[in-house]
Amino acid sequence: MTPNGILNVTAREMSTGKAKNITIKNDKGRLSQAEIDRMVNEAERYADEDEKQRQRISSRNSLESYVFNVKQAVEQAGSDKLSEADKSSVLDKCNESIRWLDTNTTAEKEEFDHKLEELTRHCSPIMTKMHQQSAGAAGAPGGPGAGCGQQAGGFGGYSGPTVEEVD
Repeated sequence: MTPNGILNVTAREMSTGKAKNITIKNDKGRLSQAEIDRMVNEAERYADEDEKQRQRISSRNSLESYVFNVKQAVEQAGSDKLSEADKSSVLDKCNESIRWLDTNTTAEKEEFDHKLEELTRHCSPIMTKMHQQSAGAAGAPGGPGAGCGQQAGGFGGYSGPTVEEVD
């Protein structure tokens, strides 16, 4: 069989030497060249739209990841690391962001980015204070354990797993 789906078969009768050829084509269910060209053109036409969608989903995932990482870090923080007021403030802001995500599933990339920036502005000072408390408890600033609270809490550039929505 050739790569294009055509099979050439020859049958020969040995006593008389008569030969017959038959060609079997696998045309059923195949796309024509025109259909292939149309599909390629559509893919090229929608490439920009696909990229925008990918970026939108990536921004949403970044916001979700940040919310859940902050929430988890605050929930696991002891009262020696974070005051109840700070803890409550961060958890309220995280829960508000989760509700916003649930009700704004079709938001644009810029909206997700803005929400992440807003949440980061609110939570960063509190998270920094919490991590400084952790570093202080582990030893002198800059000593062993300094800054490791930030790594363990999921901050410092780590964005966690990526989840993509499929409609």
